[in-house]
Amino acid sequence: MATKKSKTEAKPKSKRWSQHVTQTSFALDLEKDVFTWDDPRRIAESLKESAERSTARKTTPFRSAMSMLNFYINRAGKNLPQEQLATLEAAKDELRALYGREQKTGK
Repeated sequence: MATKKSKTEAKPKSKRWSQHVTQTSFALDLEKDVFTWDDPRRIAESLKESAERSTARKTTPFRSAMSMLNFYINRAGKNLPQEQLATLEAAKDELRALYGREQKTGK
């Protein structure tokens, strides 16, 4: 007779699930190491190109690109160096500019 596995016996989840999502996302086909680049404009342009090229996204290209950028920032959390966080935050502003959106104020 088969026995049911308890929750404690279940396969442990990978510690790097967010890395897997970033690398294998069906929504956007990202350039390699895009989030490690030093140029916010280049990051934004790459995300824009990926979002506009994607046929699997479920929302507008702008929202799709911004969501992937936010996802990376949020998942990296405290492990993200302040300099890289500043670059990625600047990439958000660049992305808004590329899509003609208003800049966030009150930073």
